[in-house]
Amino acid sequence: RESIMAASSGWLQYLQSAEKTALVQDGKKKVHFKFPDGKEMAEEYDVKTNDLLLRKWRKKGTLGGTGTWETEVGDPQVYRPVGMETQGFVESSSNPIFTRRDTKKAFMWRIRNLPYPVETYSITADTDNRCIIVRTTNKKYYKKFSIPDMDRAGLPLEQSAVNYAHANNTLVITYEKPAGVLEMERQVLQELKKLKASRDGDVECNPS
Repeated sequence: RESIMAASSGWLQYLQSAEKTALVQDGKKKVHFKFPDGKEMAEEYDVKTNDLLLRKWRKKGTLGGTGTWETEVGDPQVYRPVGMETQGFVESSSNPIFTRRDTKKAFMWRIRNLPYPVETYSITADTDNRCIIVRTTNKKYYKKFSIPDMDRAGLPLEQSAVNYAHANNTLVITYEKPAGVLEMERQVLQELKKLKASRDGDVECNPS
């Protein structure tokens, strides 16, 4: 219990250490964090529901420049170098597409373009390696992914929290958020409420 609280307060302190700017635009509250260690995080919340719509990270590049954004929550933006389409390098639209979109009570991942019936899938919480593993009995698909929120909260993974369903060629995996994560999210939202957000069209955007 103490280690969980320490991990949770550590994440909160890390957020508090960041330079933050907030903007309300298109019904979303967009928050940008710039941390002392050089990392950046961008989040988008639904203004009405406070649901997290997007979280992405950017680390410093190896040569001192800025790296590319990596999406943790939300639909990843696909960047294709100019000319790839004409050279026939476009990624097949039938490849499995993995995205994360959470609900208030659960982490949720969708893997589109998986046509196999529901009994084909095996979803395991690997407690030792702290990741979720997706396997198929026909050996056609394998995916391993972590839950950064659980790592930040210092919480163990539990198989009993995992559920999944399959419909319309999409595998939907959910992991019920434990009380420690819900409390951490509540504290983060309280912290973000203190931020003065500029509205779209305002020129001023002072870091806090």
